[in-house]
Amino acid sequence: MKFQPDSLAGTNAISRHEPGAVWINGTRWAQSVLVPWRGAVRPWRPESLDGLAASDFAELLVLEPELVIFGSGDRLRFIAPALYCALIEARVGIETMDTAAACRTCAPSIFPRCGAGQRR
Repeated sequence: MKFQPDSLAGTNAISRHEPGAVWINGTRWAQSVLVPWRGAVRPWRPESLDGLAASDFAELLVLEPELVIFGSGDRLRFIAPALYCALIEARVGIETMDTAAACRTCAPSIFPRCGAGQRR
């Protein structure tokens, strides 16, 4: 029997997480990061939940996501809906979970076309 990893060419894959960091396409990220389904993975401005602003979520709209998976850190912490009202108005779904759960959920082979703002 031969095992081969599931992957979709050209998609971003979160391969692992650890306290304070996530691994995307073999690169370690130890900061807030945007992980689109396809395209460049890039740093995201907020350094903490307290630093989040409505503009941080509004900027996600240029990625044209259908769903945003928001990793809130080492434990589940919900944010005020006023911060992501631009997503609601654009009819984009948003799911909040701890970062470990977000990493497990947003695997291209499991849940294609999600964009994730991963928190440390």
